[in-house]
Amino acid sequence: MLYTLYETQRTLMEPISYMAKGLSKFYSNPQWPFSETQLAHRVSAGYDLLYRLGKDYEKPGFDIRKVPVDGVDVAIDERIELDKPFCELRRFKRFSDDPPTLEKLKAQPVVLVVAPLSGHHATLLRETVRMLLTGHKVYITDWKNARDVPLDDGIFSLDDYVNYVQEFIRHVQGIYGYCHVISVCQPTVPVLAAISLMASRGEQTPQSMTMMGGPIDARRSPTSVNNLAIQHSFEWFENNVIYRVPSRFAGSGRAVYPGFLQHAGFIAMNPDRHASSHYDYFLNLIKDDDNNAEAHRKFYDEYNAVLDMDAAFYLDTIRTVFQDYSLVNGTWDVVSPAGKSERVRPQDIAHTALLTVEGELDDISGCGQTRAAHDLCTAIAADHRQHLEVKGAGHYGIFSGRRWRDIVYPVVRDFIMKHQPSAPAAALVPVPVRRSAATRKRKAA
Repeated sequence: MLYTLYETQRTLMEPISYMAKGLSKFYSNPQWPFSETQLAHRVSAGYDLLYRLGKDYEKPGFDIRKVPVDGVDVAIDERIELDKPFCELRRFKRFSDDPPTLEKLKAQPVVLVVAPLSGHHATLLRETVRMLLTGHKVYITDWKNARDVPLDDGIFSLDDYVNYVQEFIRHVQGIYGYCHVISVCQPTVPVLAAISLMASRGEQTPQSMTMMGGPIDARRSPTSVNNLAIQHSFEWFENNVIYRVPSRFAGSGRAVYPGFLQHAGFIAMNPDRHASSHYDYFLNLIKDDDNNAEAHRKFYDEYNAVLDMDAAFYLDTIRTVFQDYSLVNGTWDVVSPAGKSERVRPQDIAHTALLTVEGELDDISGCGQTRAAHDLCTAIAADHRQHLEVKGAGHYGIFSGRRWRDIVYPVVRDFIMKHQPSAPAAALVPVPVRRSAATRKRKAA
């Protein structure tokens, strides 16, 4: 019922929002004789702020068209490699007509970035991807909004997430003969599980795994996110935050944890900061400070674009990661696509190097939570491990912004190169887009 009420309210607000946008343009139109007055500036800024507070934020694109590689601009072609019911594996293919640059691109490492499924879209890692593209071949998991996935495609659980990650690793390794994996925030746990299961079966595992700001052991330095999970019972989450998708969406009837609830939680963590940011935006509009105003728009276009998570995945994560601590307690069993239950054993990982990254001021995954991966992966040699704590960095600072570019990325780049195989086993071959049977049916229809 809450989801339906929210959509009704949003639908009613939409025309008001666009009317505010039109009025903002009217009062700032240079053809209007009073547009340069202080009063007109304030009225225009007020309507613009009202528009942004009331508009619906759609999923933004990555919009990475080119990146510099040693001073040469390289064109980027974004394509879908695998199309699964709940995720698209995207590849950022690089092109250059400069022969030396082309040879350099071919020799650079391949990286699979596993993006979080925790409310925001994978485009939140746009800056992460852009920086990686300057020295790596890059793939990323682009998780779909659960409200847009028909019920015919079934549910999506934490086990399914783990199985997806394994499939994507095998896919990339099948092309290049190896891969490196980077996981940011929430996926550190299922990524560690996926690689553990592959190691236990004797499968080839990635050359390295970089884990950034994730709740490997959520008991350490608990944050407000961790406290929320332990202050309420599993049944409370099941009964209070799970709702059915309204009929206007393709996933009508699917049980989800709605994105708008997650967004409300994000805002509630730092309400004063967001209020101050919007007030500063209002002042920047009055002062015609276009650079700061545009920076605000770009940030909130991303921050306010949220997605729904399938209820099974969300509830599994609450129980497994934040209440039972199944990974660190050694009690986590994952069901494979074949229906076999397998125990997650990080101690079986021996041939994958481990880098962990934490922000000193991270208020989502506290200090020590990610570093705990080293205590679990006991078979990894000491010279194949590394930990980085970024002084003064919050959660987002470890994968975006100045600290990511100047401090974190150089460490990640050098760690990957240190563990890069000298002679990859497989040649580069083109791989067609593979779509699930359900997706093919929908495309045909």
